[in-house]
Amino acid sequence: MLFWNGIAIGMILLVLLAFLIYKLRNPISVPKVKTNVDSEKFNIKAMTKYIKIQFNEMTGRNLYDNALDRADFERQKNMRVELKAALKGCNSGDLYDKMYVKDLIHDLLMKGYGMDEQNVNYVLPFDEPEKLTVQDKFEILMQIYKKKHKYKALPQMIEEYRLDELKNVIEDGQTESYIITEEEILDIYQEKASKLSFEDKMQVIVQRIYQEYKGFGVIDEIRNMLIDGVSGGVSGLPSSMQDIEDEQKLLEAMRRGSKEDVLHSVWIMYRGKTMHLSFLSFGSEREIKRICQSIYKYNSPGQLTEQNGYIINDMKDNSRIVVMRPPFAETWIFFNRKFDLTFADLENFLNPKGRGYTFKNTVLPLRFIPFLMKSTRTIAVTGEQGSGKSTFIMACIKFYAATLALRIMEMAFELHLRKLFPRRNIVTTKETAEISGQQGMDVQKKTDGAVNIIGEAATDEQVTWIIQAGTVASKCTIFSHHPKTFKDLISSLRNSALKTGLFQNEFIAEQQVVSILNFDVHLFKDPEGRRYIERITECVPLIYQENPYPEDSEKARIEFYKRMTDKRAYEERDIIVFEDDGYVAKNPITEHQKKDMLKQMTKKDCAAFEEMLSTFWPVAS
Repeated sequence: MLFWNGIAIGMILLVLLAFLIYKLRNPISVPKVKTNVDSEKFNIKAMTKYIKIQFNEMTGRNLYDNALDRADFERQKNMRVELKAALKGCNSGDLYDKMYVKDLIHDLLMKGYGMDEQNVNYVLPFDEPEKLTVQDKFEILMQIYKKKHKYKALPQMIEEYRLDELKNVIEDGQTESYIITEEEILDIYQEKASKLSFEDKMQVIVQRIYQEYKGFGVIDEIRNMLIDGVSGGVSGLPSSMQDIEDEQKLLEAMRRGSKEDVLHSVWIMYRGKTMHLSFLSFGSEREIKRICQSIYKYNSPGQLTEQNGYIINDMKDNSRIVVMRPPFAETWIFFNRKFDLTFADLENFLNPKGRGYTFKNTVLPLRFIPFLMKSTRTIAVTGEQGSGKSTFIMACIKFYAATLALRIMEMAFELHLRKLFPRRNIVTTKETAEISGQQGMDVQKKTDGAVNIIGEAATDEQVTWIIQAGTVASKCTIFSHHPKTFKDLISSLRNSALKTGLFQNEFIAEQQVVSILNFDVHLFKDPEGRRYIERITECVPLIYQENPYPEDSEKARIEFYKRMTDKRAYEERDIIVFEDDGYVAKNPITEHQKKDMLKQMTKKDCAAFEEMLSTFWPVAS
């Protein structure tokens, strides 16, 4: 008898233990109360439709029909104008317009739709976490993190759970990549989620309605985070490329939502690392198309059509947007590149705070680079995409004398130097459909500019702008380019000058390039996402290095033919290089370069320059 009683007690204890474990693993689960709530009314689709109707009425109704007095009429009129402007600006990257529209959605749902503590759980099953999708849980996590970390929410979660580490997930686990998986999000939710307040739930719902109505779908909140950028449509197979013969299998694959389709193609760039958010889906190819057709519209850059298959533009928040569509691209694609102005500081660029790594002897480039600007050197900032070229240029601008007027030419507004230096003389122009870049350069020549900045020398024509600016238009030029080596840089600039017909002779074209260029600052991004200056190289035109001909006539003749048949217009001289996680002083700058730099600087800067050279290159000085 005692034996069977023991068995019964043991079974009861096991059941209690299992129940306790379940409750601990589902901390926000509460008993669902049966109510008479209209489930057809309280869902995202119905609520989004309600918001659309309300906004249409608010912006389209005739105020004269309401028999308002003058004060009320003006108030209603101003509110309508403000709402129209916010609805237009919110999907152009204006965060304040987005907040205005979201606040209005919140008020309409609370006051006009009857949201309360009970029906909020019918919109999304907050009280039954097992029914929440991974997107639901991710957006809840963003709301939880945003309460404390604001727009550092996503970076904070990535850092806290080390989500930016390489993983063996794709291609049967044989290939390393930066990827955040569904399993990781579910685990974080299990650990972080607690009982949500009613207001937290409302904020999640409001964001979902906003992003499906006026925002950018699943990337809407991600785009506002302090990351380097976000893109979509860049991986997976579009439906037109899926090779499924059986119609039933195709429908089943669409229902399951394969992780290898184009819908699961949300990518971010975070601290130089391109990461796949494989747990998120756009839901349909129509949704990707909708985002592509709306995200580039700021300042009306033209229409994205089959004939004009791509558009490069900027957004209200100063980020760059590139959109592509078929037939130019194999599917609808967008790239939104952000520029964090908080890193537009040379010291922070060389040793970024909170990045988890530091470099040795950063004082060397930190002291040397400012003198390149003070002495108005012409500088190429080179490196691959994402290596930090634009950020580096922004970080260096403050070292130019405030007396020098800056003139910038870009494909799309990216540097935003007026935001950093509002009291300096700065004019930025870009190409448009009606005004070519060459016309823009011609206008800039008549605007008293001293420093020319060319955002990116990506085309042959843009290279000619560098040569024009370096010869007749300004004291100096700084530009970005994408070559891997110094030799590649010179060859690329020379070949572009030849292609455009600016020069006919290859050697003369190369001579012209090296006579303009003083230094190449080459940036590098390693596989771990660390960004640093790989080298600072001086361009030494050989016209300053040629030795006199020998006095012996025969030897002089041989030397003459040697120089004519083996012409070299330049030598490259590495001044500072990156070795063993630190910066090393290599060769001193040439005497000719030193004299020219001293000639362009004030007496105070000359003394500091001489002192810096004697510290790091004591033998040469």
